[in-house]
Amino acid sequence: MGVALASAALVAPLKRHPPTIATYCSHSSLQIFHGARQEGYRTLGIAAGKPPRYYEAFPLARPDAFLSIPKLDQLPKYVSRLNREHAILVPHGSFVEYLGPERFAALPVPVFGNRAVLAWESDREKEREWLEGAGVQMPRRYETVDDIDGPAIVKYYGAKGGKGFILAKNKEALRDFRPTGPFVIQQYVLGTRYYIHFFYSPLSRDGYRVGPGSLELLGMDRRDEANIDELYKLGAQEELLAAGIRPTFVVTGNVPVVLRESLLPQVFDIGARIVERSIELFGGMVGPFCVEGIVTEELKFYVFEISTRIVAGTNVFPSGSSYADLVAPNLSMGRRMAIEISRAREQDRLREVLS
Repeated sequence: MGVALASAALVAPLKRHPPTIATYCSHSSLQIFHGARQEGYRTLGIAAGKPPRYYEAFPLARPDAFLSIPKLDQLPKYVSRLNREHAILVPHGSFVEYLGPERFAALPVPVFGNRAVLAWESDREKEREWLEGAGVQMPRRYETVDDIDGPAIVKYYGAKGGKGFILAKNKEALRDFRPTGPFVIQQYVLGTRYYIHFFYSPLSRDGYRVGPGSLELLGMDRRDEANIDELYKLGAQEELLAAGIRPTFVVTGNVPVVLRESLLPQVFDIGARIVERSIELFGGMVGPFCVEGIVTEELKFYVFEISTRIVAGTNVFPSGSSYADLVAPNLSMGRRMAIEISRAREQDRLREVLS
């Protein structure tokens, strides 16, 4: 089984005309536009309402043109405009979350990557089926509050930047929990959180081979503190709530990190297993994905989630990271996607990287 291919009718014009790289003006759009421009592509920013003014401050990342629409959920009405522009849509967390995975997947516009993966990422049941099938170590899942036997975290479905997550020291702390949407309860593993930025290329025959292509490690970030801070959060719940402060997991920024080198074999093995299982389940991933996990003091890596598109943590590396620098100079994730599109055009293999 291969990638859920973009139709030949949609791809054919992209062979004759240089594509326009388009994405929603949020999340990692600055990096996407900058990387596309580095590779000589025209860029199109999709804005809900007026184009954001902050782009004026970043001339190297400002899109060449904007498509302003009243609300993002009206984007399907502008499909003809996108196809006239020979647009390739690049998904990111805000784009998919605000438009909705199903509506995004149904757009008759070429998308970079395999859009079939979005259904597996947005449904935490399917996501766990995928990751467990890949044989990676994961935190335990609790079916009910009564099953909890230690620290736990409640997560809602979808990419919400940590909004709504609830941390509990024990099951008693969740007795009054009233869900507001589909959710899962996971074991809260104590350790240091790392977010690993991978890129999978089905076109490459060099490097760390996985399936028909190669796996690249382009960066890492952290959105949380180390072990002592995790313990602090567990111990401070009652005091904070008594003071009228409700702790949240909303991500407000990202910090670049470098993992100790002895853990890299474990990290690459996890990434390879996830890619191989994705090929079996839905034709495989193409391009960026992020393995989100925790390293314990025993140096075991637990995977608690996967993001199957570019993540905001890559924004700290607009000109490359400690890892990307060892692959190619000035290599951001945004530029890496543009490079893959260029290779696919040169090799007449666009339908292997678009869906």
